[in-house]
Amino acid sequence: MSETTTAGNNVPSDLEIAQRAVMKPIEEIAAAAGINPDALELYGPYKAKIDPTKLTVPAGAPTRVPGKVVLVSAMSPTPAGEGKSTTTVGLADSLARAGHSVMIALREPSLGPILGMKGGATGGGYSQVLPMDQINLHFTGDFHAITSANNALMALVDNHIFQGNELNIDPRRMTFKRVLDMNDRSLREVVIGLGGPAQGTPRQDGFDITVASEIMAVFCLATDLNDLRERLGRITFGYTYDRQPVTVADLGVQGALTMLLKDAIKPNLVQTVAGTPALVHGGPFANIAHGCNSLIATQTARSLVDIVVTEAGFGADLGAEKYMDIKSRVADVAPSAVVLVATVRALKMQGGVPKDRLTEPDVGALAAGVANLQRHIRNVEKFGIVPVVAVNKFATDTAEELDWLLQWCAAEGVQAAVADVWGRGGGGDGGDELAAKVAAAIDTPHDFRHLYPLDISVEDKIRTIVQEVYGADGVDFSVPALKRLAEIEKNGWSGMPVCMAKTQYSFSDDATRLGAPKGFTIHVRDLIPKTGAGFIVALTGAVMTMPGLPKVPAAMRMDVDDAGNPVGLF
Repeated sequence: MSETTTAGNNVPSDLEIAQRAVMKPIEEIAAAAGINPDALELYGPYKAKIDPTKLTVPAGAPTRVPGKVVLVSAMSPTPAGEGKSTTTVGLADSLARAGHSVMIALREPSLGPILGMKGGATGGGYSQVLPMDQINLHFTGDFHAITSANNALMALVDNHIFQGNELNIDPRRMTFKRVLDMNDRSLREVVIGLGGPAQGTPRQDGFDITVASEIMAVFCLATDLNDLRERLGRITFGYTYDRQPVTVADLGVQGALTMLLKDAIKPNLVQTVAGTPALVHGGPFANIAHGCNSLIATQTARSLVDIVVTEAGFGADLGAEKYMDIKSRVADVAPSAVVLVATVRALKMQGGVPKDRLTEPDVGALAAGVANLQRHIRNVEKFGIVPVVAVNKFATDTAEELDWLLQWCAAEGVQAAVADVWGRGGGGDGGDELAAKVAAAIDTPHDFRHLYPLDISVEDKIRTIVQEVYGADGVDFSVPALKRLAEIEKNGWSGMPVCMAKTQYSFSDDATRLGAPKGFTIHVRDLIPKTGAGFIVALTGAVMTMPGLPKVPAAMRMDVDDAGNPVGLF
């Protein structure tokens, strides 16, 4: 979905703005960020990979203190659009404009939503990372490598079973699926191995989208190549006939999977419209995975600059919670400031206004909808950080509505600023006020803490999240989920954090319950131990790990012109 603030047919699209932008050679962007040429691997004139092991510090240079992290999150998403990626890029550009040493760390887009309905993940308007068309399509091939590694594992597993099954793997108890970086509901449940003995062992299988793969999660949480290999080896892909877990290390193929990922694991360097360096790397969804870019990219950026602006997917109940309770436990990347993105349009929709009437001024609906933002604010504060609210401005917002929202934020005790970074760009003055408030927040002392300790039961971790973050009365576990809880305890996995798989549209597991609902229960239908990634996925409600396409996919308006340039890509 294009994140725009201006209406009218005369306004250039995100793609048109990106195509008109004058990019700097990527070597110039790297040099300005302090990246030595030996660490740079070029993928054409405007993209490069960075080999973190080859980054050097100039002789005599003082030891750099790792940069501080600004985490950008948001209110619960709506079809009205919030513009989290746009705000992330615009904020970083504005901080750079103010003289700060800054770099962006973002996730890579998935082809499934790009061809479906959500759109890309490169920002919008004059606050984009470039080259946006290449990033949104195949980029440097990282997702293809992850898909290949995932499917190579399952090919090797099924071959092992076919060739005699020395590990005694039970084909009925596989917990790992093949993946595809596409929304394809037809592949959710499949049967493989049909056609006779020579075609393998028939069994029920299925596909997840690549961004839901545990290999994606491992890829994004690994600290280096050796840690990647070790985490891949710890992946549990199924169970034996006597119900013992079987890992990649048992199969002995972690080395081969690491080989397939050895180049992909290096972060990708690109630039914004304003020339701010950006690392775009990894891409787990936040509704079905942990929703954060790679740890290697975040740490690489911290080694180079003073401020790293990163984002976590969807609302703060999902991406931000997982950043705090999963990613921040793996390494010292706890945020020094948190930004919550909100729009007048989305808040009015949370207040009950239909999408086709959001351009009509309605302070009453705004007042009804801020309950959603309020819950997100209070949730962030539970991690010991008072957030800054970024009001992403749309052209249809009235001065009365914007003033009311800023006054409401002040009454809630949080700093807030209107940001017009889509139309005026972070390189312009559209994000100056927001940047100033975020810079001040970075230097404000805080006491970061996780939501729960790791030594409590998985059931109690889930209960803590659903009650403290979602506002639910409690949690209901299905019979299969209860069996899985016992299995997790038996296998010694209960010390891992929890990754909730839940609809992004509501605090509840019912996508239709907007605002800040009360009086509901979260329904956990299954639990999947991700022993390589190091967390337990809790599947709730009807959330799918392989999305489907809408009735009219975005792909229907996409093409290339006679010169091979993309058309209709947002």
